[in-house]
Amino acid sequence: MSAIHVPYPALTFKAGQRALAHVREQGLRAIDVGIVPGAAGGPKPLGIQGLDLALFGHWLPSAPRPRTLIGASIGAWRFASACLADPVEGLRRLATLYTELDFARGATLADVSRRCEGMLEALLQEGDAHILNNAHYRLNVLVVKSRGLLADDHRGRLGVGLSSVLADNVLGRPRLARHFERLVLHDSRAAPPLDSLDDFPSRCVPLSAANLRQALLASGSIPMVMQGVRDLPGAGSGTYRDGGLLDYHLDLPYQGDDLVLYPHFTDKVIPGWFDKGLPWRRGDAWRLRNVLLMTPSPQYLARLPFGKLPDRGDFKRFLGDAASRKRYWYTAIDESRRLGDELLELIATGRLKDRLRPL
Repeated sequence: MSAIHVPYPALTFKAGQRALAHVREQGLRAIDVGIVPGAAGGPKPLGIQGLDLALFGHWLPSAPRPRTLIGASIGAWRFASACLADPVEGLRRLATLYTELDFARGATLADVSRRCEGMLEALLQEGDAHILNNAHYRLNVLVVKSRGLLADDHRGRLGVGLSSVLADNVLGRPRLARHFERLVLHDSRAAPPLDSLDDFPSRCVPLSAANLRQALLASGSIPMVMQGVRDLPGAGSGTYRDGGLLDYHLDLPYQGDDLVLYPHFTDKVIPGWFDKGLPWRRGDAWRLRNVLLMTPSPQYLARLPFGKLPDRGDFKRFLGDAASRKRYWYTAIDESRRLGDELLELIATGRLKDRLRPL
């Protein structure tokens, strides 16, 4: 199926203060990009696959250098795919495996966890060493260690724990320190390029062959959907879950002067998963000063089936009709090539800076 080419902008660009000045003065150059974040968001990033293919299949390799890839949940899985021997094939395999998932009515947490574990095995195959020793990319995976009732997968106790989290989050995001500890599982060759993580209890733990797959599984383990991962090797005993619970859109204190190039599915940076319904919670301008955010435009989204990117709610929306959901998702994936094509064209012509807006 060929992409639909129509005369409207497919992408929007927003930049933090320092990134805005840099790109307006010097343009967007691959050599200047040192960090790439990837947000949590279920299947939404499948709808921006074209951006990932353009970046990891062509543009970033044109100026090779060590780069940090830091992701939560599906963001971490995307970047693990990009660290495989063939990043384009890896990213495409991820999209296919995710789209082909299907769950029967009444699937248990254990059922979903088993299916996702099988999906991870099919994605990575024998590529663990290539991810851990990639010459150009340093993978960082965000997870949380759950505290109190959140350490339990019993639906009743977990539900009570999540209700407490919701209440505390409304009172103040720092109160989530009562419920979660942040872990950054990072490439063993370099510490994460982040300033002090003092907003929540946080630890940095090196990735290894012993914990890579468990870290990726934990980073996508959504409470009430999947079981938590127990006793993550290198991180100690406990229950580990989706890193997006604390760091949904990666509002992190990025270190250094490199550009932070952020292919994202929305033009907002929402700090935590529990902040989705709190419109006053947005990313910190100082933390995001080096960030260049690129996202599908409203016009692009409006022309997709159902006027949106794929999302996790589609599993329920199409329950009993997996074929229709898959057609929809594959259409969104195919159309996303337009996003990558437009990005590369804007960079090549120098017109990207004309589309920049403050973040």
